[in-house]
Amino acid sequence: MSGSIPFYQKHHRHYDHGYRSRETESKLSQYQTSSRYTAGSSTSAISTSRGLKVSSHSGLEASRLSPVPKRAKPTYLAVDKENQIIGYVVPIFRGSQEFVTGFSNTEEARVRDTAAYMARRDLFTSGLEMERSEQISRRETMRESAERISLNKRIHEHGEHFKRMNEDSLMHAPEFVIKPRSHTVWEKQCVRLHCTVSGWPDPRVVWYKNNVAIDPIGNAGKYKLESRYSVHSLEINRCDFDDTAQYRVSAMNSKGELSAYASVVVKRFKGEIDESLPSPRHGPVSEYGINFQTHIVDKFGVSFGREGETMSLGCTVIIYPTLHLYQPEVQWYRDDVLLSPSKWNHMHWSGDRATLTLTHLNKEDEGLYTLRVTTKSGYETYSAYVFVKDADAEVERAPGAPLDVRCLDANKDYIIVTWKQPAVDGGDSILGYFVDRCEVGTTHWIQCNDTPVKFARFPVTGLVEGRSYLFRVRAINKSGMSRPSRVSEPVAAMDPSDRARMRGTSAPWTGQIIVTEEEPAEGVVPGRPLELQVTEATKNYVVLSWNPPGEKGLEGVMYYVEKCVSGTDSWQRVNTEIPVKSPRFALFDLAEGKSYSFRVRCCNSAGVGEPSDPTEAITVGDKLDIPSAPSKVVPTRNTDTSVVVSWVASSEAKELVGYYIEGSIEGSNVWEPCNNKPVKATRFICHGLMTGEKYVFRVRAVNAAGLSQFSPESEAVEVKAAIASPAPPYGITVLECVCDSMVLAWKQPSFIGGADITGYFVDYREVTDGVPGKWHEANIKAISDRAYRVSDLKENRKYQFQVRAANMAGVGIPSLPSNTFLCEEWTIAVPGPPHDLQVREVRNDSLVLLWKPPVYQGRDPVNGFYVDIKEADAPEEVWRGVNNKATEKTYIKIKNLKEGERFVFRVRAQNKAGVGECSDVTEPVPALTKPGTKEIVVDVNDDGIVSLNYEFCDLTPDSKFVWSKNYEEITDQSRLTIETKGNKSKAIFNTLGEEDIGIYSCLVTHTDGASSSYTLSEEELKRLLEVSHDHKFPIIPLKSELAVELLEKGKVRFWLQADKISANGKVDYIFNEKAVSQGEKYKMNFDKNTGVIEMIMESLTPADEGTFTFQLQDGKATNQSSLVLIGDVFKELQKESEFQKKEWVRKQGPHFIEYLGYEVTPECCVILKCKVGNMKKETSAHWYKDGREIKSDEHLGFTEGVLKLEIAQRDSPADTADYADGLIWRRLKISKKDAGVYEVVLKDDRGKDTSTLNLTDQGFKDLMNEVFSFIANSSTPLKITSTDQGIRLYTFVSYYNDLLQVTWHYKDSAIAFSDRIKSGVVGEQLWLQITDPTEKDMGKYAIEFNDGKGGLRRTVELSGQAFDDAFAEFQRLKAAAIAERSRARVAGGLPDVVTIQEGKALNLTCNISGDPVPEVTWLKNDREITSDDHCILKFASGKFASFIITGVTTSDSGKYSILVKNKYGTESGDFTVSVFIPEEAGGKKK
Repeated sequence: MSGSIPFYQKHHRHYDHGYRSRETESKLSQYQTSSRYTAGSSTSAISTSRGLKVSSHSGLEASRLSPVPKRAKPTYLAVDKENQIIGYVVPIFRGSQEFVTGFSNTEEARVRDTAAYMARRDLFTSGLEMERSEQISRRETMRESAERISLNKRIHEHGEHFKRMNEDSLMHAPEFVIKPRSHTVWEKQCVRLHCTVSGWPDPRVVWYKNNVAIDPIGNAGKYKLESRYSVHSLEINRCDFDDTAQYRVSAMNSKGELSAYASVVVKRFKGEIDESLPSPRHGPVSEYGINFQTHIVDKFGVSFGREGETMSLGCTVIIYPTLHLYQPEVQWYRDDVLLSPSKWNHMHWSGDRATLTLTHLNKEDEGLYTLRVTTKSGYETYSAYVFVKDADAEVERAPGAPLDVRCLDANKDYIIVTWKQPAVDGGDSILGYFVDRCEVGTTHWIQCNDTPVKFARFPVTGLVEGRSYLFRVRAINKSGMSRPSRVSEPVAAMDPSDRARMRGTSAPWTGQIIVTEEEPAEGVVPGRPLELQVTEATKNYVVLSWNPPGEKGLEGVMYYVEKCVSGTDSWQRVNTEIPVKSPRFALFDLAEGKSYSFRVRCCNSAGVGEPSDPTEAITVGDKLDIPSAPSKVVPTRNTDTSVVVSWVASSEAKELVGYYIEGSIEGSNVWEPCNNKPVKATRFICHGLMTGEKYVFRVRAVNAAGLSQFSPESEAVEVKAAIASPAPPYGITVLECVCDSMVLAWKQPSFIGGADITGYFVDYREVTDGVPGKWHEANIKAISDRAYRVSDLKENRKYQFQVRAANMAGVGIPSLPSNTFLCEEWTIAVPGPPHDLQVREVRNDSLVLLWKPPVYQGRDPVNGFYVDIKEADAPEEVWRGVNNKATEKTYIKIKNLKEGERFVFRVRAQNKAGVGECSDVTEPVPALTKPGTKEIVVDVNDDGIVSLNYEFCDLTPDSKFVWSKNYEEITDQSRLTIETKGNKSKAIFNTLGEEDIGIYSCLVTHTDGASSSYTLSEEELKRLLEVSHDHKFPIIPLKSELAVELLEKGKVRFWLQADKISANGKVDYIFNEKAVSQGEKYKMNFDKNTGVIEMIMESLTPADEGTFTFQLQDGKATNQSSLVLIGDVFKELQKESEFQKKEWVRKQGPHFIEYLGYEVTPECCVILKCKVGNMKKETSAHWYKDGREIKSDEHLGFTEGVLKLEIAQRDSPADTADYADGLIWRRLKISKKDAGVYEVVLKDDRGKDTSTLNLTDQGFKDLMNEVFSFIANSSTPLKITSTDQGIRLYTFVSYYNDLLQVTWHYKDSAIAFSDRIKSGVVGEQLWLQITDPTEKDMGKYAIEFNDGKGGLRRTVELSGQAFDDAFAEFQRLKAAAIAERSRARVAGGLPDVVTIQEGKALNLTCNISGDPVPEVTWLKNDREITSDDHCILKFASGKFASFIITGVTTSDSGKYSILVKNKYGTESGDFTVSVFIPEEAGGKKK
């Protein structure tokens, strides 16, 4: 594996496979996973096929886990089902499930019991239980040993027999085909030693370190042993100095033993701190015998964030087998430093997903993050880098915030704060830094320095002893202040000894003895301080440190610090007011450039002691210089978005903090930081670059004194993925077999290494009785196809094959050996399996499947193919066919797929004999359209050239566009020319024709299958040829063709409108094939903005009959439009032109805008009206009917309006006219008298105009029909009523005219009227009377109004309940009428009052009617009277009743009544008689 990794990645301290591009990471992890976990299983499978239950040995010590000592006999032989000796087996007495497979049932039980025994040994304290368990284990071991001895004896006997039969050809001593080689690696890298061993029986391989056997179980996660197909490897994970040793691999079988040696040297980067990830847990486990397999999937990649944001990193962890009671240890690291939960880091483990949340990103969070998952069987890790950019500055061009603020040398009097300079200075040099402090528990920040300090360390004084503080730093340049840094961890202002005392007495041994104070010795002056020295000196401050005096028992000692300018003897006390309590002190306000000496005195209550020895003269100034610039910056390709940058370290760099790297696109001179946190290594991977761009890089170093100058710019490097050798092919199958050769096929590697595969190499080996032989090369020269015929094989022999892929980086590792195939000639009649299935053009609901026909045709040629489909997770029983009829093509488009579902496919070939074997199944394909997918677009340019265009944005540097016709690559460009530029490719048809019909597809290599197709059918070809012709011979599009219209004065306008025409367009006007031009007869206009072209003629003459043509030209584009004006068409146009001219003349005076017409109102009034214009005060209007003027006494008082005449009839014979908005003549009704010819004449000095309306004959009929229509529409629904004579049907109209024609219908037939059925009109009611109705009169009745058009019909149903109700009402009314007619009545003849002179005779007679003859009774003053001589009452002939008083007296005055009565009723008549005396005539009447 290491051979395929570029050298710069091998030496990079934070490089690992997960740190590469996403594609590389995915492919390598898939292959490594499959190869890593199939080694053991494949060994087991081979052993099982031989009929044995044996186990491979992992090279562990023989008896470490077994309670029984190892047997003395070292080797045994293995036999197959035919009792043939086939191998060498080491009995397994102990080992891990990870390295041991194929246990027998008894061995598995013993291992389980042994594990239980170990668990009980730790858990049970009872010796009796431990002894019992040991006895049981020993008994089982003895029984198994006896069975094993018996089996070994049998194996040995068969082995001896086989040796005698074929000893030389089978067994030979171990031999190293490839020996392990020595390695020199950097610390924390992985190294793999591997070798290839041959020998028979299969040798047992053991690895040793300095002659001590390596135990991978005892060092879980450190060592990994693999043995597969005679290739043995030892992998050492994260090397450290202890791994520097001589390693030996020993191979041993029954024929001998052989060893090979290799050395591993582990080197460390200069100046790197010795940090390493903690080792996995050790010790016995309760889950003994369980091998946990850990897979980290769904990984986070290289991430980019900005200060202040929140970022989550997560991976899904799959652990098999799953034990709910057992959880792995999940740890997160940043730059190999274990992270703990804090307010900045939140960690979560859900059981299958590990998440790290960075709650508030700062540049301190930048680095390489590693997830480490540790189980009992080892650990797995995954790493990726996180980059954090500066937040946007609050002030434009202000620097970035400092980072990594820490507190050093904290004591009672001061705390030294350190930080790292930011990578971004805002474009101006940083002038310095301000340090702020905040007491814990408050939010008040205090600036500690008045002037900015350039040195990235500063002692903060003025602190209160015992209190805790937080610190932050801000950078400043001439543009402004940066954002504050992340606050430091809280630190207390106290001496380290006090801090240690407060932590307790359980602190680990530090190499110092801390002496606590004893009882003070009163009155003792302290001695001299010891070992005074200057620990730090800058131009801003000097830090002194010393040791307290050696005497014990002194009071709490304090100190005075004194200084002296060099060359003088004047000592000046620095801290005169407050003595120093700590044996450290920071001095400020020293003159830069001067030299000083310092000394210290101790003091207590007894006095001030002697001064210490003075220091050497110290010149005030920065002792730490800015580092020199790095050199030799070399960028190297890594992935398609990253570059590895390496450089030579600064030659002069003390206390180096790290390096900042900046990158710029070549030629832009815009530099961007690649890291915002200094890195100490001289190699760094710069991520987030644009693929295909060329970048240059520069580096500068940083320490506490500041940032160095930039290194020289590197050479430009193109961002492009580095290449590696491809992964192994897979899926080896046999397509054809004859007596001495086989045709193989295989699938392309899932990872091709970033470069095109240049070819394949095939190896084969013979398998005899299940024993594989040596590999032989089948081809010396690489083959490009994924199918190859292996020749010179032996018939009826078995063979295995392996394939290796090669690219420009080299030949990859071989594939796993294929299944064992028998070389015998195929004689089956049906064809072999198709091969090389490929999936293209995957969309949400469709895809295209391609394949190659079978190599073996069978008895007859292949004549078709069937395609099968099923869901990837569905069982085998649900395979279903895509096509019911065999297709002859080697491709098919599969439609109607379910979006998001994963499908697999297979293909079968058929010939006349039947359907052959299925092909290999494809990999699962999800039916999803990938984001950014585009389709092939057809384009026709201005020259009529047709092209197919395909665009793909996410190209890799090695991507190519491959065009195919009917899915066969186009190599002959006689009909199609391919042009590719950037991310666009174009296939241009040279001469489009029927030969080009087909399916055209484009595939983009080195992508995730980007492809598209376009079907050129006959219909599409026809359409494209038409479009091509239109483009080649363009036509100016017209919105409208040439047309003619008449203008005022009868002018004739010829015009058309072009849809689009440029300013260079021109027009030729042609009449009868001759050009005409601007002149008196023709007026031409061309508006190029609107495209309107017109030609105007004043009038038409007979000479103008012919064809008019407009010819347009605009560059290459042309068009023309013609209009033929001959015969009747021309004559009509000429006539209309003359009429329009006359009309124009007419309209110069008073004229009719709308000629005389009529209007019928909803009230059925008829109004004659006309609209007039161009009126003036002097204009007169005259109405005429049949030549007779209608006089008007009023004057027309308008100049323009509407003249109206309402036709009506008055009782007076005289006709009058009134005006209201016009002239109105009113009549009550319209009748035939109103028929006639009406005329209106307008006249003034400008001229006159006349309008006539003929309302005679048909004109009058049309008018009345319109009146009738209004009448009909005003009719109410037909209703039913009853009378004493019968049943009446009726409807009302709003207006009735005698001329209205109405037809009554019974059962859709016109009614013939008679005495029994009559119709009539009463006012506005139209009725139909049915006298004495019977049931025969039941049915549907209708009244139809005739308006000369369709008429209007109203209907009613006289039947059922409606008839019954009407008939009953008729009977009731009839009876009431009879009763009314026969009732006794006083018909008349009686006065109301009779005044008569006394003595006169009174004779009154009244008529009486009634049948039967009524009885007559007379009453006076309501009392009945009878006939006598004075009052004679007569009733003659039953009709006449007489009342006679022969001689009236005053007593006859009063009220009289006649009462007539018969069976139908009674009626009375009243009158009053007043008698007067003559002499009292003028007086009061009696």
